[in-house]
Amino acid sequence: MAGKRIRITWTRSAIGRSIKQKRIIEALGLHRLNGSVEHDASPTIMGMVRKVPHLVEVTDVHADAEQG
Repeated sequence: MAGKRIRITWTRSAIGRSIKQKRIIEALGLHRLNGSVEHDASPTIMGMVRKVPHLVEVTDVHADAEQG
């Protein structure tokens, strides 16, 4: 996974979700709904994403660069 980058977009509100899920969204660096951040696809980041897949959308940054 060396050098692999992913874009994480916050797609659904965290209202009514557990404190843990809200903290994961914050720890990922997401501040606003529909906001995006880019991270290396490390095991730590991927584990965080696996905890909130219903709130975020993950895309491969390399695939986006090839399309546009």
